[in-house]
Amino acid sequence: MIRRPEPFLFEAGPHAVILLHAYAGSSNDVRLLGRNLQKLGYTVYAPMFTGHATGEPKDILTKGSPERWWEDTQAAIAHLRERGYAQISIFGLSLGGVFATRALEVDPQLLGGGTFSSPVVAKRANNLIPEFLRLAKLTYKAEKVSDTEITANLSWINQRVLSQIEAIRDYSTVVAQELDQVQTPFFIAQGGDDDLIDAQDANLLRERLFGRSVSFHYYEGAGHVITVNSAKKQLEADLATFLPTLYH
Repeated sequence: MIRRPEPFLFEAGPHAVILLHAYAGSSNDVRLLGRNLQKLGYTVYAPMFTGHATGEPKDILTKGSPERWWEDTQAAIAHLRERGYAQISIFGLSLGGVFATRALEVDPQLLGGGTFSSPVVAKRANNLIPEFLRLAKLTYKAEKVSDTEITANLSWINQRVLSQIEAIRDYSTVVAQELDQVQTPFFIAQGGDDDLIDAQDANLLRERLFGRSVSFHYYEGAGHVITVNSAKKQLEADLATFLPTLYH
């Protein structure tokens, strides 16, 4: 039986951190980072975006949407508050960073947060569609779906995924337009060899946050998923330096 990723809550101290995963990803995107932060004394919660990691990639398109994922983000914040955590920061990888940023714009109780390889401000199209199809194929293979059915499913996805990517882009545009609402310290991390988004998007985001307290980190040679790749250890160290500046 295949064990699918699940949301996780690693409890430690009273200072809580929310980690949001990437598009077509899962909480596994940030699990190692979460364990590292737990060892440092932080309570870490990583929810799962609707439609993700179900074993059926089409669920991302049929059940998910930017509006639904924003609801998931709000629910994650509420979940921690209901458990008694008052001091919360929020970060996200790629798509997750868009919603982490939105949360920082509209929720003044959050202490801060930021993005990992996230196209909050983007001038060019990204390469998410080929990556979605690649991950979908791997999922179907793991689920022992026949080659014929895989081909049909990938064709179905390919015909529909662009509209969702465009919806995400439209949502990100709104988030980018309201960056002046961010009043808390903001962490930006980006891999220099990102093959899914333009690495310069991180610089655009930093420019748009001019005048705010921004902790900027650029990892030369690292690809998109900096929570697990060659940038992982440095990212963990940089977060370990940044997080104590938020909590009081």
